[in-house]
Amino acid sequence: MLRGIVEGTATATIRHPSMKGWKLLIVQPIDIDRRPDGDLVLAIDMLGAGHGSEVVISNDGKSTREMVGDNNSPIRWAVTGLVD
Repeated sequence: MLRGIVEGTATATIRHPSMKGWKLLIVQPIDIDRRPDGDLVLAIDMLGAGHGSEVVISNDGKSTREMVGDNNSPIRWAVTGLVD
């Protein structure tokens, strides 16, 4: 798990069927000092995070695929928490 800052949302006119209905966020992973730490990632969100929100993200692809209910889903990242 990593912390990250939501940079924005992603819109796609064509999505993999497993990703329909899910909000897609562009998240910048950060280090303990809130500095960028790595490349931006695309994560699904069911918690309602918005631009500028600090979130906890997980790259456990198996759990994310279970969340969307499709073992063949290409999605890997998911927002698993909101930081207060």
